[in-house]
Amino acid sequence: MKEQVQAALDKVRVNLQADGGDAELVDVTDDGVVKVRLKGACHGCPMSQMTLKRGIERVIREAVPEVKEVVAVD
Repeated sequence: MKEQVQAALDKVRVNLQADGGDAELVDVTDDGVVKVRLKGACHGCPMSQMTLKRGIERVIREAVPEVKEVVAVD
């Protein structure tokens, strides 16, 4: 499942990088929680939670239905 999540995240990263940000896959837990680290302009951005939930999480969950949630970690 981790490879599928990484492939989906890579699709979103292109858009994040265009705005000076990025996201790194940290972990995928056995219970379907994906942990990502927001980097660059995304780290600390007031819109980062919206980007995480409406952008990153949406794309990953569409590609990998087993994913229950995507959370940001430091």
